[in-house]
Amino acid sequence: MAPTPRPRRSALYLPGNKARALEKSRTLPADALIFDLEDAVGPDAKAESRTRVCEAIATGGYGPREVVLRINGLDTDWHDDDLAAAARSGAQGVLVPKVERAEHVHVLAAALDALGAPESLQLWVMIETPGAFLRAEEIASASDRLAVLVIGTNDLVNDLHALHVPGRATVVPALSLAVLGARAAGKVILDGVFNAINDEDAFRAEAQQGRAMGFDGKTLIHPSQIVPANEVFGPSQKELDHARKVISAYEEAQAAGTSVITVDGRMIESLHVRDAQRIVALAERISELESAS
Repeated sequence: MAPTPRPRRSALYLPGNKARALEKSRTLPADALIFDLEDAVGPDAKAESRTRVCEAIATGGYGPREVVLRINGLDTDWHDDDLAAAARSGAQGVLVPKVERAEHVHVLAAALDALGAPESLQLWVMIETPGAFLRAEEIASASDRLAVLVIGTNDLVNDLHALHVPGRATVVPALSLAVLGARAAGKVILDGVFNAINDEDAFRAEAQQGRAMGFDGKTLIHPSQIVPANEVFGPSQKELDHARKVISAYEEAQAAGTSVITVDGRMIESLHVRDAQRIVALAERISELESAS
């Protein structure tokens, strides 16, 4: 069985120009913290925020939370300095917006190597333009350093001249393309943000849709969204119990030398066993991270 990726059920964006938010995030139950130097920070505050974020990362105290630095895009005046800072920051990931093709990934990976970034610094890229969604597999497969695709739904809706509607019918085809591309390349993929921070029921509905589509987790814009995201994207007790029954039945069949396996009246194939093993391994990793918090 392939190694189980670390849980990324919840990835919370935090404004890089808000020292209080960076401090508070040390106690939040998010799987990943994304310190944002892009959308959350105005042009006049970019350099100061970069310094503040890197100091916060160096200070530490984030426990098992995955710390990711979202920098400014390739075509901006701040990109080179942001990338250089990320390379030596000690963060686990660097998230780059508006990545549209494999060549962008090649440039980013080569630049990180040239900057002496450790192999442990993973590249995350945002898929948020029509071209990027059409080239999702190409982007996802472009580098071993690339670990995570992050959906930018707001930008996609804007570029399509579409509308935000309940159920996201306007962008479901694009979301499916991105999930297909990520899975074909063996990469993690995170769903986009939900904008109505006071509507937990609608948030849960969208998160459940994302989970059903195959996303590994969801990016968030408010701490109140962390707990429901963790619940939706983590294995439920029912799923976990069923997965353990499947694994147990498989092991018993192996010991008995039979290839016929049934659980709760349903035939079980090797693909079901692999998925059951994945679910149990994910639950174990979540338990480890929560115990370390």
